[in-house]
Amino acid sequence: MTIPVYLGELLLRKELITPEQLHYALAKQNETGEFLGEIMVREEFLPEKALKQALAEQLGLPFVEPAGMDLALELIESISPQQAQEYRVVPVAKNREAITVACANPMALSLLDKLKRETGVTIKLAVTTEEQIDRALEKYYHERLHNVSAILEDISEKDLAHLAIESGAEITDLDAVRSLANEAPIIRLVNFFLTEGVRLGASDIHLEPFENEVKLRYRIDGVLYERTPPPRNLYPALISRIKLMAGMDITEKRLPQDGRIRLRLTTQELDLRVAVAPTLHGEEVVIRILNRQSLLLDLDELGMEAILERFESLINLSNGMILVTGPTGSGKTTTLYAVLSRLNRPERKIITIEDPVEYELPGVNQIPVSPKLNFGFPQALRTIVRHDPDVILVGEIRDLETAEMAVQSALTGHLVFSTLHTNDAATAFTRLVDMKVEEYLVASTVRGVLAQRLVRRICPYCRVEYQPTPKEEKVLAMLASPPSVLYHGAGCERCNNIGYRGQIGLFELLVTSPAIETLVMKRANSAQIRACAVEEGMETLREDGWKKVRAGLTTIAEVLRVTQN
Repeated sequence: MTIPVYLGELLLRKELITPEQLHYALAKQNETGEFLGEIMVREEFLPEKALKQALAEQLGLPFVEPAGMDLALELIESISPQQAQEYRVVPVAKNREAITVACANPMALSLLDKLKRETGVTIKLAVTTEEQIDRALEKYYHERLHNVSAILEDISEKDLAHLAIESGAEITDLDAVRSLANEAPIIRLVNFFLTEGVRLGASDIHLEPFENEVKLRYRIDGVLYERTPPPRNLYPALISRIKLMAGMDITEKRLPQDGRIRLRLTTQELDLRVAVAPTLHGEEVVIRILNRQSLLLDLDELGMEAILERFESLINLSNGMILVTGPTGSGKTTTLYAVLSRLNRPERKIITIEDPVEYELPGVNQIPVSPKLNFGFPQALRTIVRHDPDVILVGEIRDLETAEMAVQSALTGHLVFSTLHTNDAATAFTRLVDMKVEEYLVASTVRGVLAQRLVRRICPYCRVEYQPTPKEEKVLAMLASPPSVLYHGAGCERCNNIGYRGQIGLFELLVTSPAIETLVMKRANSAQIRACAVEEGMETLREDGWKKVRAGLTTIAEVLRVTQN
């Protein structure tokens, strides 16, 4: 414990932190066991670079920035791409006796000892930042790290022949299956597919077997893109490895299975939800990447500038029900987490019922449902109303029982949030009525509905003006105020030559009014409710999309793609 305290004294002497900040960080360290520096950077007491410079001074090591250096190919090749990625090091100097590697965590001595054994030479250290490691790995090892063919080249022909023979055989021996799945080449390939998905910003990884080939696709910003797949003859071994990691039964190939993988990449904590299903030519796998950091956004970052003030007024009501609607993958969970983060105050008790809990919110009581144990949304709702909540989040209203329980909770003084799968805001009212919830209950409890979609953002690094196509000109001719300039992404390294980078929401906020309540009581259809809401000033999803086109944030094609209904 002497090193962190000394580091704290050094930071104080350099006037990089205050005594109060050091006192807080030391108390937190005693509580969690984390490194003092990690706490200070996370709490934004000082930048990571300043911390690492001080750490280098404390340890008597050089501080370097390898991404800005021009390192020779011979030097780079002294450490393999896999070693560089696994140990998060970059070679910056070399002589006959030793290799000097830059690393962001010089205290990870066991990993560095392992690297020394693998290379057979003495390893000396230099200190750098996590960002510099990421940039340097991308700069010097990109081709080898992000190319399946290059990985296969590094695997010996003997290994490939052995794995292909074993993979093609019908394996009934559990030990043989485990042994095959734990072969180093298979581990490297699976790790590559997972880390590549995270690097590309994918939400899902699809591995699909066919008679003579395998397809590998990543869903990036809502759209699937094909990448170089693994060889067909290695596919069974890859699936066995993934199933082992996810805690599944690797001998069961006839039934669907679900599992979970916990993964830590540098500073990122990731949960991977794995779903396996049998198909005609083998087992198909979909891996959902739940990036805990990406789910935690502020309301200001979602793209609802035009309606933000009205939405904030809505979520600060003391009771009633507020619904967020949209198809799967439209960002409903992210919006609701942003709402709960905004409402999370000491004077409010918040309880959520989720399937599953996708991110832990400090200060919020989160309950995962378990249908296998007959503990679904209705049973959980009955339980939590006796726990004196102010705000309740029901992950999804799927049936009449859940809907009635949510409505009763809203009637008895709670503020209830939930989601529905509907195409627009107006249809939420008719969907509840179709579920057999009484019309007067729907009219009196639903305070507002937020419908949303996600469109891809134009990459800001390669955004250029362009002339509309004939089809787009027809669309623009129908707009009351068409954009004067159109933009799209030309494609660059930062967006993987896609032209888009990240997503932004399109929103449609329907606030319940006396006229809307009357229509619901009369069992009006969704078109009538929608027309009334538009007359009262509601902007539709597509109108919000045209605003974002005019602002140069997205394209006409994107708005049409997600609002075609």
